[in-house]
Amino acid sequence: MIKNNSNKNIQMQEVIQNMLINQKGRFSINNIIEYPANNYKKLKEKAVECERCSLRQNCKQVVMGEGAVDRKIMFIGEAPGGTEDKEGRPFVGRAGNLLNKIFSAVDIKRENVYISNIVKCRPPDNRKPSLSEAKACSPILQAEFDLVQPKVIVPMGATALQHLLDEGASITESRGEWMQRGNYYFLPTFHPAYLLRNKNMKKYVWQDFKKIKAAVNRLQELNENNKI
Repeated sequence: MIKNNSNKNIQMQEVIQNMLINQKGRFSINNIIEYPANNYKKLKEKAVECERCSLRQNCKQVVMGEGAVDRKIMFIGEAPGGTEDKEGRPFVGRAGNLLNKIFSAVDIKRENVYISNIVKCRPPDNRKPSLSEAKACSPILQAEFDLVQPKVIVPMGATALQHLLDEGASITESRGEWMQRGNYYFLPTFHPAYLLRNKNMKKYVWQDFKKIKAAVNRLQELNENNKI
């Protein structure tokens, strides 16, 4: 009996180590590398110099997140693609253009949200970033969290959801459902790139973004009343 409990504890620790955000809403990795978390310009200047994993060797540049750092909301994808790697900005390719259209459809201004990725360098052949690559990049993401201090986080796609919260999570089952971790509220949705391949799923993202729009409005109201 003791041995079984011990095994369960070990398995639970492994699960905790394999997600970036724990149940208390804290980064589960003790990062020894610190980034400026109170100044976006300084954070970006240091972030673009990162060479902590092999992804940097095969891409053109480090693609830092961008957008409003004072609106308490973040959208997080998995990694830059070819266009993003070329231009040095997140979500500017085909998937980014679709995301812009979704924003417009629900009357969200892109410049009023913060958009980033789990990793900041393009993986070869646009493959999914590995857990070790996500962990290597986590100090930058953690600094972004500290800077933006989001109340609402939208993981876009299975990779972002699994690396952030639960390696076994299904995006199909989790999308559109609010999840709380400490002071963070997560609402996963499909990645725009997935919608380009599966147009019949756009109706579900429309449902998700109506919830996101309501959250944006609520955050703006609280911000205007100095309650967040």
